[in-house]
Amino acid sequence: MNANLQLETERLTRSWMQYDETMLGGYLVAGVEDPRTNLQSVLTRNYLITALCGAKYSELLDQEFRFALAMTWLLKLLPPTGDEDDLATVRHALKHRCDNAEDIPIPVIIQDTYAALPLQLNGIQVPNYIEEFLTAKPPATGMTPPVLGTFERLWNGLLASESPRILSLLEPACGSANDYRSFHGFGLARLLDYSGFDLCEKNVLNARSRFPEIRFETGNAFEIQAADKQFDHCIVHDLFEHLSIEGMEKAVSEICRVTKTGICIHFFQMDETADHLVRPVDDYHWNKLSMARTKALFEPHASAVRVVHLDTLARLEFNSGPTHNPDAYTFTVSL
Repeated sequence: MNANLQLETERLTRSWMQYDETMLGGYLVAGVEDPRTNLQSVLTRNYLITALCGAKYSELLDQEFRFALAMTWLLKLLPPTGDEDDLATVRHALKHRCDNAEDIPIPVIIQDTYAALPLQLNGIQVPNYIEEFLTAKPPATGMTPPVLGTFERLWNGLLASESPRILSLLEPACGSANDYRSFHGFGLARLLDYSGFDLCEKNVLNARSRFPEIRFETGNAFEIQAADKQFDHCIVHDLFEHLSIEGMEKAVSEICRVTKTGICIHFFQMDETADHLVRPVDDYHWNKLSMARTKALFEPHASAVRVVHLDTLARLEFNSGPTHNPDAYTFTVSL
């Protein structure tokens, strides 16, 4: 590793080690980052389930994405951001096929989804989770509604009967087992030979304390301790924006080196501009990446790079309004 990347490694490590273990363990799995409803977390599961099982669950995977969009809108109705009476008003409007509930405009995706549920897919019933949300007692402050676990329960039941080959999976910048928690909760974990690493030792210790039987190591995306093509697949969530451009180029090369089949990468700050907007912040970066230039980094290693803009996907495929982050993109890379 050259001197620039060594210095960047030290700075990145320092930036994360300043936080306490409790904060690191909780801040990327709550609110809009809750893996049950975070759209990019849903796409990660979509990617892995398809890699494991082929296209047999494609319709159910689409329904889970729809579920995440619907829940994100419905959660805004809960007190204190909304009046508890709003829940009953919206339910009444939906039952009568109205598009407005006393000055609360109801998005088309909510109307269409409510009308289509419940439905049968893959031998199971997807319940009318919108009805369940609107009729349940609002959760106590700081708690989340049980209906958010709908697809967690559905996937647990379905994947329990699956016995495909086990996929080896690498996750750089795994945090405090942020993604692995959902793999465990959704019944995916037993189908994966998972390895995660993170620069921050506190994150690694958090992850090991939750899952002592799983490989979590202190490691660096600039210099991955693995053989060429050691892993079938790799997932990366919100890493590259925090690196220098030199660091990002090196990390892309390393991730492609150690991965054999495919990579699923999520970005939270990306745009369709000609150049990256480089924004150093203290010991790390908060860059807005150029989609084209980032895609070009993967292309020499890949047979195909598929780019998904989350807002466009939600609008064109699901008739939804804007997502919570208009700058979110996901790449799936076939090697």
